[in-house]
Amino acid sequence: MQENKNDAAERTRAVRSMFGAIAPTYDTLNRILSFGVDQRWRREMVQKLPAAGAIKVLDLACGTGDVSIEILRARPEAAVFGGDLTLPMLKAGLPKIEKARMADVITFQALSAEDLPYKDSAFDAITIAFGIRNVIRRERALREMARVLKPEGKLLILDFSMPPNALVRALYSLYFHRILPLIGGLISGNMEAYKYLPRSVEGFPPRETFAKMMEEAGFNDVSHQDFTFGVSTLYEGSKC
Repeated sequence: MQENKNDAAERTRAVRSMFGAIAPTYDTLNRILSFGVDQRWRREMVQKLPAAGAIKVLDLACGTGDVSIEILRARPEAAVFGGDLTLPMLKAGLPKIEKARMADVITFQALSAEDLPYKDSAFDAITIAFGIRNVIRRERALREMARVLKPEGKLLILDFSMPPNALVRALYSLYFHRILPLIGGLISGNMEAYKYLPRSVEGFPPRETFAKMMEEAGFNDVSHQDFTFGVSTLYEGSKC
């Protein structure tokens, strides 16, 4: 057991280091490599937030704050707490939230999704976009999310997926393995980080398997919805 913990800690450090290295060019590459459609996916996720008034939202793997900002654009009355494993990502996001005049309503904190520093039942909703793949102990993280959500609180998870259509999947894999690492490497100076991305997507559990993981962690009414030919998937669940 101790060896497994050490291995998980080492892999977590590697992920933190890798994303810290690409933080300065992260936003630019997101727009280029997704052809800007990632912004629409985030907006679709935010539209699924609870309809109640002044909700308190935890935005995990918040990176440079794209989802946190989008939440407040859609729900100005919300209070948003953005958490990310990588401090350079959070630092890169500070000018964005200041420019958006949201520094007083978005709180950034460096943290691990596997050990959330919050009390039980602290949030009305949790969002996590393009981050769950990078969490080493996903079951533990999902249980932590359930713990800090209020009863019937909503969890929204958006991430890349493998397209179900064979032709689309073949084209997607070609782009992911050949073109994306080249462009990402040229702009960021870190090709290995963009070789990691397709590996992490291909290694992520199938949709039904991950939905089952959410249920086992304490969520009900779990569903998933594909975007853009199944290139990304939005998972929804409510705390039991």
